[in-house]
Amino acid sequence: MVLKEIKNIYHKELDGLYAKEEVDNFFYLLIEHYLNLQRFVLALQPNLTLTKDEEQPLFEALSELKLQRPVQYIIGSTSFMDLDFEVNENVLIPRPETEDLIRWIVDEVKTSRPDKKSGLRILDIGTGSGCIAISLAKLLPDAKVFALDVSEKALETAKRNAERNAVKVEFIHADILNFDGFASNFDVIVSNPPYVRELEKKEMHKNVLEHEPDLALFVSDENPLVFYKAITQLAKQTLSEEGMLFFEINQYLAKETEALLHQHNFIEIEVRKDIFGNDRMTKGILG
Repeated sequence: MVLKEIKNIYHKELDGLYAKEEVDNFFYLLIEHYLNLQRFVLALQPNLTLTKDEEQPLFEALSELKLQRPVQYIIGSTSFMDLDFEVNENVLIPRPETEDLIRWIVDEVKTSRPDKKSGLRILDIGTGSGCIAISLAKLLPDAKVFALDVSEKALETAKRNAERNAVKVEFIHADILNFDGFASNFDVIVSNPPYVRELEKKEMHKNVLEHEPDLALFVSDENPLVFYKAITQLAKQTLSEEGMLFFEINQYLAKETEALLHQHNFIEIEVRKDIFGNDRMTKGILG
């Protein structure tokens, strides 16, 4: 079949579920992944014809997209901070807004701790795919980075991602809600914990609700800051002097999260918006 015709089939089958631009992106991502073809190939070779074997994975992927399975899970990888990460149903798909959190941490470390390189210790709590810990290890190669998660399967994925991106991260299997703490201190603690309340499910797309892990997404409506409370308490005990705590946060609970940090004597608290204009991340310094 001519490749251009397959693209038309994608639009015919998917335009009711996704925006046309998103369908285009799916198609180009898949032909690059399965056929090593760049998106401009149709302009250069409008009559390019595929064999049956070449067509098959594209139509199999189309079937999965119709079920609203995320394209990142279909191809098994995604790009984050210009790095390549394996993703599967055991881990959340890294979001572009989390990249701003990474950049903020790196900027703060370079500004406030310019003299502390090899001794810098960073802890990522709820690491999932490892995207935060691994990106920080890549951008701050002299730092010692630790990453913690309650899910053994997530940690297996994160370990493969560390190897994939040629960085060293020390992984820890533990439940932050039932954790005794660490024997030594950290200079930076960062977390993107579960923060979506049950009442917010109605705002979420089917591809997230039915495919990404509930364990990494949802908290109860009655105690939505449960992870933030546990992590803030841990940070208070284990951060070094003037150590920094960073969170990705629920946009609807920014004031509550900020108040929590104040209650635990953090200072210089700042909330920043994401690329979509939502309150998405916060920083506090141990006072």
